[in-house]
Amino acid sequence: MTLTPLEHARSILDSMLGYLGFAVTIKDSEGPEGPTLQILTEDGDALIGRRGEVLEDIQYLVNRILVRHIEDAPRIRVDVEYYRSMREDKLIEHAKQAADRVRATGQTMELDPMNSYYRRIVHNLFADDPQVMSVSEGGNLRFKRMTLKKRPAK
Repeated sequence: MTLTPLEHARSILDSMLGYLGFAVTIKDSEGPEGPTLQILTEDGDALIGRRGEVLEDIQYLVNRILVRHIEDAPRIRVDVEYYRSMREDKLIEHAKQAADRVRATGQTMELDPMNSYYRRIVHNLFADDPQVMSVSEGGNLRFKRMTLKKRPAK
């Protein structure tokens, strides 16, 4: 019996967390972001880490191991107790509020530093906006600041 990439990723994640001593339930789903493994546990904070860094590392490892076994496997999204989903919703709402202020005042707004995944969400949010554009600025390699600016007139 051959496992699908999602089933294989689920097995990898379950083994990894089992060796680390976590009691978890893993649900899988297909969403707009692609295949997702949702970890349900009472130890969610330990698996999320500060600012989601542990969760990002877990996702990275699962995907690296999966690609070793299945070369053309899709990228698997890993979430804990819907943390990513809620954080993305808050990020989008915050970015929209900041964009409204940019439209109203014309002044630039700086957002908190974020990783490349969250920066991409914000960039995509304003890609087709006729008035507001997003720009990534310096910072360390993992987290960079973003600025929302009034889009120049054409």
